[in-house]
Amino acid sequence: MVRGKLEVLLISAKGLDDSDFFNRMDPYVILTWRSNEQKSTVAKGAGAEPEWNETFAFKVYSSADNSPQLSLKIMDSDTFSADDIVGEASIPLEAVLLEGSLPPTVHRIVKDEEYRGEIKIALTFTPAEENEEEESYGGWNQSA
Repeated sequence: MVRGKLEVLLISAKGLDDSDFFNRMDPYVILTWRSNEQKSTVAKGAGAEPEWNETFAFKVYSSADNSPQLSLKIMDSDTFSADDIVGEASIPLEAVLLEGSLPPTVHRIVKDEEYRGEIKIALTFTPAEENEEEESYGGWNQSA
């Protein structure tokens, strides 16, 4: 059993498929680890090249025999209609759980099995101490 804190540094994206016709796209990212979902700020008017530089933290409980993944969904915030999905990425976490950290890395964004741009994130995993009580590291939230 792996326990600890996963920190995700959401850096930027580039080459996104800008779905807005009249204005520049207002992208944001929904980050999901199992049932825990967090949302970045909206990069208003950033178009296809948004920058966030935001850090998110998730508490991790994972069996060593499964394949844990972090899901990223890039959305375009719309005022008068439903937000549009720009694309998605699934980031395998085995390496960061073993190594402790991964430097800023570019991942492909896809939608309908087609390339829709790239997103750059860095990952850090801090294992929980063996004697650390569960309550002492629960309830992490987004920090800027």
